[in-house]
Amino acid sequence: SLDTRAYLGLSSSNRKIDMFDVTPYVFGGLAAVCAEMVTFPVDTAKTRLQLQGQAKDKRWVQVKYTGTLNCLASMVREEGVRAVYKGLSPAVLRQALYGTLKFGLYYTAKEVVAKRYEDGGTRQESGLTNLGCAVFAGSVSSAIATPTDVIKVRMQAKATDGLGGLYTVARDIYTTEGVRGLWRGVCPTAQRAALVAGVQLPVYDWTKANLCGGTSALMKDGMWCHFLSSMVAGFSAALASNPVDVLRTRLMVQRRLTTVAGDNGAAVYRSAIHCGLHTVRTEGLLALFKGFVPSFARMGPWNAIFFVVYE
Repeated sequence: SLDTRAYLGLSSSNRKIDMFDVTPYVFGGLAAVCAEMVTFPVDTAKTRLQLQGQAKDKRWVQVKYTGTLNCLASMVREEGVRAVYKGLSPAVLRQALYGTLKFGLYYTAKEVVAKRYEDGGTRQESGLTNLGCAVFAGSVSSAIATPTDVIKVRMQAKATDGLGGLYTVARDIYTTEGVRGLWRGVCPTAQRAALVAGVQLPVYDWTKANLCGGTSALMKDGMWCHFLSSMVAGFSAALASNPVDVLRTRLMVQRRLTTVAGDNGAAVYRSAIHCGLHTVRTEGLLALFKGFVPSFARMGPWNAIFFVVYE
């Protein structure tokens, strides 16, 4: 039928099937993996800083690190250089999943939306369309990749000592906590990804338009304009997502044992809301912004590279 032929990409004059474009998926995954390997030590420092000072989890009551550099230097001095790369294997696997799906779904979703336009998608895409597609791609891809994020955070936090590598840690979580243990913190994880995507793109466009757009442009539309705009976008995204990132990290590192009595002396947060309220009540509002410096130190350069190359 005509409907079937249209679905398969066939025409009466040409029965060739349109190939699905996998380029955004492949290149997105490769770029994400490379960026993760370069910036991973800073991510480890961010995780340690976000965990310390908790009143709920006795393992992290002490405020040991004073900042990003102090954290990295202390880890290298006390645990060795390999400590700052602990959890790299699940991190790379996460980016292979998250990066591949995020960029692939983003461009696929934009293409699907464009084809629904009455003019066949030739009209210039709107900022709202890009925003919606970015939020959709970020939240879905991060939710799917949550198990690898849980394993990474626990390895970074020294909560898996003696268990070995990626496979044994995953098996231990599944055995003691069930499938839900692998998706612990999935809601704030998806929310953070949606916030990053939702803030990053509009702020970049707004900053670029004010710096190098119109008759009162402050600078020419070139690499430096794109660089400054991307750094502002990275700062804004890190600032907006940091509170959710703190809650996500704390939820992921805790264990809720199903086959073994007790919880290693660590009380469990019941939800992201419970974690947030308890954190603010016991540590103050600024606790939600722990690890902001390494978060921006990681997100800023990544944004700069991405947008400069993109433009």
